[in-house]
Amino acid sequence: MAGAPARVVGSLGVAQTLAWGSSYYLPAMLAAPMARELGVTTPSVYAAFSGALVASALVGPLAGHAIDRHGGRIVLVGTSLLFALGLAMLGLAPGPWMMVAAWLVIGVAMGAGLYEAAFSSLVRLYGRDARSAITGITLIAGFASTVGWPLSAWMEVQFGWRGACLGWAAIHLLLGLPLNAWLPRTAVAAKADGPQAEVRAEDQTPPVSAAPATQTPPGMVTVILAFVFATTWFISTAVATHLPRMLEATGMTLAVAVGIGALIGPAQVAARMLEFGFLRNVHPLLSARLATLAHPIGAAVLLTAGPALASVFAVLHGAGNGILTIAKGTLPLALFGAQGYGARQGWLMLPARVAQALAPFLFGLALDAWGASALWLSSAIGTAAFAALILLRTPPTPSPAHQPG
Repeated sequence: MAGAPARVVGSLGVAQTLAWGSSYYLPAMLAAPMARELGVTTPSVYAAFSGALVASALVGPLAGHAIDRHGGRIVLVGTSLLFALGLAMLGLAPGPWMMVAAWLVIGVAMGAGLYEAAFSSLVRLYGRDARSAITGITLIAGFASTVGWPLSAWMEVQFGWRGACLGWAAIHLLLGLPLNAWLPRTAVAAKADGPQAEVRAEDQTPPVSAAPATQTPPGMVTVILAFVFATTWFISTAVATHLPRMLEATGMTLAVAVGIGALIGPAQVAARMLEFGFLRNVHPLLSARLATLAHPIGAAVLLTAGPALASVFAVLHGAGNGILTIAKGTLPLALFGAQGYGARQGWLMLPARVAQALAPFLFGLALDAWGASALWLSSAIGTAAFAALILLRTPPTPSPAHQPG
C-alpha cells in the first residue's frame, strides 16, 4: 500500500475496530439492561453517553496537538489504557454516579483514540502519502458495528452487561494495547530530490509541501468543513442510535428492521473499497459532495416507496457514511496540507462531536413527533452539507504543458 506498510494499516485498523465497538456502538446493546440494574431510565444512560461525546470533543484538539508534537504511538497506547479503565469502571459501577464517571473516562479515550487520532497519527508518519492509509484503516474499522454489536450482545447473554463491559476492558489490554504499541516510532520523510530518509518521530515532523492553493479563503474553508463534519456526524449518529425504531415506524417488524440495518456496515466497507480503488485519483472534495447526497436520496426512496425499498436506504446511507468518514481525514489534508494536521483536525471535529452528542436526543424527539417523517429533517441537513461543499472551489488542474518539469 502506497505510503504506509500494510502492518501499520492492519494493526491500526483492528485497534480502531475495537475502540469503536466498545464505545460508540456499546449503548445500543447494553443501555437497557444497564438502566434496569442501576435503577435509572434508558434515556439517562444515553444522556451519560452524550456527556462522553462532549468530553471527547473537548479532548480532541489537545490530543491532536500532542500527536503533532510527539507522534501517535504514545497517545494511542494511552487511550487503550483509558478505554480499559473506563469500561472496567462501568462494569463495576454500583450506581448511577459511577456510571456517569465511567462514561466520562470513556469519552476522554474516544476524543484521543478514535478516527481523528488515528488519521493524525498516519499524517504525522507519512504526510501527504497518508490518504490511502486513512482509507485502509476505515476499510477495516467499517466492520466495527458488524463485530461490536453481536459480540456485546453475546457477552451480555453469557455474562450480563457487567461481564460484557469487563470483557471489552480485557480485550483492550490484551489486543488493543499491543496493536497500538506496534505503531512505528519513526516517520518517513520524503525529500523533493533524493531517497527517503527516516527520522525519529520524537525529534522532527516530516517535511511537507505547502498546502495547495484554493479559490476559497482559508477561514471560510475552516467554517465550511466544520459545518459539514458537524451535520454529517449528526446524521450518522442519529441513524446509528435510532435505526431499528425508525424503520419500525415505516411499518416493518423489528426482525426485518435489524436485518435491513445489517446492510449498513457492508455498504460502508464497499464504498470505502470504491474510494480505495476508483476514487483514489479523484479529489476528495468530489467524493465528499457525492457522499453527502447519499442519505437524502436514500431517505426519499424509503419515505416515498415504503419498506419494500428500505434496503436501498440502508445501502445508500451506509455508502455515503463510509466515504464521508474518509473525507473527514482526507479533505483537511488536501485543502490545508499536513503541517499542524492533528491540532487542526481536533478543532474541526469539535463542533461535530457536540452535534454527535446532541443527535440521539434531538432526533429521538423528532421521531416521537413525526415518526418516520423525521427522515425529512435528516435529509434537509444532508442537503445543506452538500450545498456547503459546493461553495468550496479548488483551482483547475493545469494542463501538462503548464506543469513544472
